[in-house]
Amino acid sequence: MPELPEVETMRRGILPIVGSRIRGACRAACRLRPIGVTPGERTFSRRVAGRTIQRIDRIGKRVVLRLEEDLAVVFEPRMTGLVLLADPPSLEHLRFRLDLERGPVAALWFWDRRGLGNVQLLTSDELLRRFGPGRLGPDALGLSGGQLRERLAGSRRAIKVALLDQRAVAGIGNLYASEILHAAGIHPQLACTALRSSDWERLSDSTGQVLELAIRYEGSTLSDGTYRNALNQAGGYQNHHRVYDRAGQVCPTCGQGTVRRIVQAQRATFFCDRCQRRSGRHRRAADDRLQ
Repeated sequence: MPELPEVETMRRGILPIVGSRIRGACRAACRLRPIGVTPGERTFSRRVAGRTIQRIDRIGKRVVLRLEEDLAVVFEPRMTGLVLLADPPSLEHLRFRLDLERGPVAALWFWDRRGLGNVQLLTSDELLRRFGPGRLGPDALGLSGGQLRERLAGSRRAIKVALLDQRAVAGIGNLYASEILHAAGIHPQLACTALRSSDWERLSDSTGQVLELAIRYEGSTLSDGTYRNALNQAGGYQNHHRVYDRAGQVCPTCGQGTVRRIVQAQRATFFCDRCQRRSGRHRRAADDRLQ
């Protein structure tokens, strides 16, 4: 957390600052371990001062502010980072601030409870070298079944583990990988090499549908309450999870199976033991699963 839907919600939430001019940048007064800021605070502030925010993009799980003169401010939330316009969840976890003028708000904040996120100022060339093809896969939104198959079918890894590989597909994390595979009716331990053409097409459809629906509900705020949108409001997609964190419960899709929890690559995976059979696979259309 946050994953693609949460970061896309952050991006959309701060769109009102497009056209604002940056007055400067600084670390917030925080007694906790400082987050990574590159370059150093003074250099960062000097280079962004006077620059106008021209547009706001998302690269995988990162929010990117595109500035004048070929510069980009990259916010990488990692586990608990948030990009905010107002009302941070707590003052003690504010980490970084962009001071703004000629826009609707006076500042853009980066808040991070665990302090694992970072902020980088990069040129377009540096951005391409760090997050371009070869370093980061294509965005998970809009990938066709053929593209997914091309990128993952040769892997012997379990499909759930492969979906988390950001070099292959950018944006999918642990939570949404479980939800996507459930919607597609694919067992998370099934090897990529075992998937059929129809499986890849269904997986592509499920990926788009799950992520788009999660964005519509502004992401998932889990029990720890950490994730919030740009205005410090909770997301709503956690109320629509089919399997994630529902171990031991009756599957809401089929009403007969039980949601199971296993560990893959040191991360929890959730699936229905009836909808997602590993052998004699049970298949249903992804559209039916998302109703």
